[in-house]
Amino acid sequence: MDSTRVTEHPTSYERPQPGVDPADPRGALLRTPTPAHAPGTTSLPAQARGGETPPGAAVPCAQGRKPDTPQGRAPDAPQSTGPDTGTGTGTDAGPEHAQPAAEDTGTHRPRPAPDAIPVQPDGSAQPAEGASGADPAAATDPNTPATPDRRTGQGPSPGQPTPMRRDGDRLRFVGAATRRIARGLDLDEIVMGLCRATVPTFSDAILVYLRDPLPVGDERPTGPLVLRLRRTDRIPVERDSEAGFAPLPQPAAQQPEPWELAELSTVAAELCEVRTGGALAEVLRGVRPVFADAPAARAALPELLGAGGDLVIPSGQRAILAPLRGRRRVIGAAVFLRRPERIPFETDDLLVAAQLATHSALGIDKAVLYDREAYIADELQRTMLPETLPRPTGVRLASRYLPAAETARVGGDWYDAIPLPGSRVALVVGDVMGHSMTSAAIMGQLRTTAQTLAGLDLPPQEVLHHLDEQAQRLGTDRMATCLYAVYDPVSHRITIANAGHPPPVLLHLGGRAEVLRVPPGAPIGVGGVDFEAVELDAPAGATLLLYTDGLVESRLRDVWTGIEQLREKLAATAQLTGPDHPPPLEALCDEVLDMLGPGDRDDDIALLAARFDGIAPSDVAYWFLEPEDAAPGKARKLARRALARWGLEDLSDSVELLVSEVVTNAVRYASRPVTLRLLRTDVLRCEVGDDVPQLPRLRQARATDEGGRGLYLVNRLARRWGATRLSTGKVVWFELNRT
Repeated sequence: MDSTRVTEHPTSYERPQPGVDPADPRGALLRTPTPAHAPGTTSLPAQARGGETPPGAAVPCAQGRKPDTPQGRAPDAPQSTGPDTGTGTGTDAGPEHAQPAAEDTGTHRPRPAPDAIPVQPDGSAQPAEGASGADPAAATDPNTPATPDRRTGQGPSPGQPTPMRRDGDRLRFVGAATRRIARGLDLDEIVMGLCRATVPTFSDAILVYLRDPLPVGDERPTGPLVLRLRRTDRIPVERDSEAGFAPLPQPAAQQPEPWELAELSTVAAELCEVRTGGALAEVLRGVRPVFADAPAARAALPELLGAGGDLVIPSGQRAILAPLRGRRRVIGAAVFLRRPERIPFETDDLLVAAQLATHSALGIDKAVLYDREAYIADELQRTMLPETLPRPTGVRLASRYLPAAETARVGGDWYDAIPLPGSRVALVVGDVMGHSMTSAAIMGQLRTTAQTLAGLDLPPQEVLHHLDEQAQRLGTDRMATCLYAVYDPVSHRITIANAGHPPPVLLHLGGRAEVLRVPPGAPIGVGGVDFEAVELDAPAGATLLLYTDGLVESRLRDVWTGIEQLREKLAATAQLTGPDHPPPLEALCDEVLDMLGPGDRDDDIALLAARFDGIAPSDVAYWFLEPEDAAPGKARKLARRALARWGLEDLSDSVELLVSEVVTNAVRYASRPVTLRLLRTDVLRCEVGDDVPQLPRLRQARATDEGGRGLYLVNRLARRWGATRLSTGKVVWFELNRT
């Protein structure tokens, strides 16, 4: 008989099935949708095809082969030589690829049944839709013998769902599940991916225990092995019908088992200390998954789950204990559970559990290493940037830092504010090429060098020159840009030197934004380049904005277009507060960052804003004193007059004593005139400068010493004090509270 050979089309876990939502996050649940048929019947309707055999009739087969039954096939069963009865029993089942009759040419055989076929109220299994060659009466007849399992040779128990015995389906499930697990980056995503991939497709519930704490890389854990319940997942009873697992009809006296109704997280133990040489330790050391009824697991599971283990573990082979082993050691365990009414696990399911456990453990190892690297990067970046900004006299500061992306939180951008002698402050912003951990490390070295050079009170152009030399010592390819500015609140002037950095923007009190004309210079690391500094006015109420190129340059715009947009943004923000009131610094920084669009975050961003308040000339008193014996007495008299003019007579005694001691130390070694300056701000500050570079130090004078007690008095009476070396000498200063 001329016929066309057709092949099976096994069900794929990734191919959407009829009646199943393809976007269901719970995993690809395999089930056979209930076909529409006439009420009162349980058989499938005949398909509307010409020449098809009606239901209940015998189906002639080519070459003596019999059609497949709805419930399964037995490829090794002997073939019958008699006429085909169409009962669908195991003895009449044909081989896997049958030759259909001529009138069936062009038709396809049905897909295999899913893992759990819905059960009818009478206890029979519903056949797959479109099953060819099946007797409808035999499908609903409880007396019809079931097809034995082709692996075990045993048939399913009465009233149990018919299993799907397809190795290809298991492979497809493992592939889909491992891809879902591999998509996770952090620990929670990977564990959740394992739970969502297995429930309810592979198991009805899962418990995941992980080592506490989880070891990282080659670290050797100390202390006992402790497992903590990380996550549980299960199918609640109210979702059974939606998930496709219809509960079996039960007698009124029979109650559901406790584990179905209780939350797993409340029944199972949260912590488990693995005893050395115990049953659980032996199972974890063996690595291979085991059934719950195996001798090795009977004592291991109660040890893992605690007192509630009996309520969680169902009877028979409906639970699998799978150790989770990472690259070097066991890091946890997973328990897969199936309900009593569902078919038990098979031997091949141990291989599936082993694959899931292996991929999950390796993913967890990867996530722990990734978290450690991210932590190191965050700590490195945090320590390279100032935790808090100083509060120097006459200037207010605000800053922002944005990484290039959440997954790359390190970069080479930095900012800093360094207090200098004479109530001045150095404002620094820089950018090392790249946004990696290497860039952050180089940035940290350059920032430390800039702080050291600022402490020497070098001019801005000299600071950039030494930074350039330091960058060349770090490597030939260590390039960076930097802008260094020094603000003097007494003179209301600012000195700026630039090394290839975008120019700063000055927002005046009236709302006008100005891009300062600063010589650009060459980047740091080029070598052999001179830097030039310019001195500009810094009026009170003005705001200086220093930034890195990530704020103004991106793939969508060039740097000068971005600078112009920044200038317009500052001017528009200043108009909101009026011409007499500058915008608040914190709000101004937020408004500046709002100008960034979705495609403008190509680089990390550092932003430093400085509001110039200055010190009024009426709050400053300044004198030159010749280095002679009469200088201390003259200093006391000048300080007393200044305090009387400011209404601070209550501080006269303390100020006269401390000024006399500091000036005496200065004129003893100085060869040039000594400077004395008093500043009235929120505190009273006194500064004494000379041309001797050696810094004084505090020491305890002996009872027989005639001197050495001056700094001791300063340390006891002053609010703060210090000494700073200058290029021309040093400055010793102290502060007193005004009230």
